Amino acid sequence: MPVSPGHMAPVPATQGQSVSMRIGIEALRAETPGCAGRIHLNNAGAGLMSQPTLDVMTAHLLREAEIGGYEAAAEAQPAVAVTYEAIAELVGGRSDEVALFDNATHAWNAAFYSVPLRPGDQILTGRAEYGSNVLAYWQAARRAGAEVVVVPNDEHGQLDVAALERLAGQRTRLIGVSYVPTSGGLVQPVAEIGRIARACGALFLLDATQSAGQFPVNVDAIGCHMLTGTGRKFLRGPRGTGFLWVRTSALDRLDPFVAEIGSATWDGHQGFTWAPGARRFATWEHSYVNVLGLGAAVRQALDLGLEDIGRRTAALGDRLRGQLAGLPGVTVHDLGQIRCAIVTAKIDGLAAEQAAGALARAGVNVSTTVPEDNPLDTQDRGVHPLIRFSPHYYNTEDEIDRATELVAGLARLPAGGSFLAFTGRRRSGLRRVWAESGRPDHSALP
Repeated sequence: MPVSPGHMAPVPATQGQSVSMRIGIEALRAETPGCAGRIHLNNAGAGLMSQPTLDVMTAHLLREAEIGGYEAAAEAQPAVAVTYEAIAELVGGRSDEVALFDNATHAWNAAFYSVPLRPGDQILTGRAEYGSNVLAYWQAARRAGAEVVVVPNDEHGQLDVAALERLAGQRTRLIGVSYVPTSGGLVQPVAEIGRIARACGALFLLDATQSAGQFPVNVDAIGCHMLTGTGRKFLRGPRGTGFLWVRTSALDRLDPFVAEIGSATWDGHQGFTWAPGARRFATWEHSYVNVLGLGAAVRQALDLGLEDIGRRTAALGDRLRGQLAGLPGVTVHDLGQIRCAIVTAKIDGLAAEQAAGALARAGVNVSTTVPEDNPLDTQDRGVHPLIRFSPHYYNTEDEIDRATELVAGLARLPAGGSFLAFTGRRRSGLRRVWAESGRPDHSALP
């Protein structure tokens, strides 16, 4: 179901086509080189960069070659400042509350490991939490003598806010949640989680890696204290970019776990003072090619409008999810009362990796979920690995239908054997070479 900010009010999926017209999908596709040769349904992995973003990055790289890296960085400082301002606008904060990193995990680590934990403290999280976050919770709890408490899911498969409210209390130091998990289309009830965090006095760390750029994110509507994201997914920025937003009022409750020349200033004796705002969590060195590319990508998302993007992406996800759910031999595994553009499914008798490989040979980019990346969800459901589809606003309804057609063909293949090739031929139908099965009959394919 399409979503909007806060905890996200549903909007009709039928608005997807009007949004397509309003934000000019064909023009956007024309300035996205990757759209020319493939159907890219792996935006939860890495979105396709646009030509304007590429132009900004290559121009700065050329400038570094012409005048030197330090000199080019100094020259680009006004544009660097615009990147901070764009990210602040994206999440509804201020630019001094933003720090930049080389990936979202480093941004998240900078926030989490700055939370002072004491013996007996609690960390509350959900079953859909990202694997790296879970490992960090376990490590920090072991070091400090704290406790990690996993909140159960409700009947919809999302974090049970009633259970969270019962568990949260004076011992709760941190509530850590992934807004949208890597494992499916679930959108967590983050505004309710924020309300509970405020009521019990806990810090709320929100991993927005899969949500930033996919639909509107507003830190005040959510009520989180810290938020992390990446540039490479639905924001369509370069790999090697991440960001952290920290609420100013939370700074005194955090102790940055690394001090270096970018995050602190020597006081002339044997001490230092922290950099103002969120910069105290960052490091001095940056790839300014990536920083400028991130700024360009965020600016493009803001100019298009996150409300429109959110409706468009969710409508495409809803279309794909509904079509896959109607196919014999295909099971959709997305959880939640509200769902986004990420769609996960399994084909009976065919491993997710095989299915993804076959789709890739047919020109469709998808990914697969990984049990180790979703340890708590794996313990709970045991469904991984799954095929993960993740359309974005530049995908077309025809591309969604084509992907569904290909999955339908895969679901009709005989059990056993291996794929040598899987390509689309004969109108929009399928053709494959099926080896080792001794079944030359292709009549099952459309």
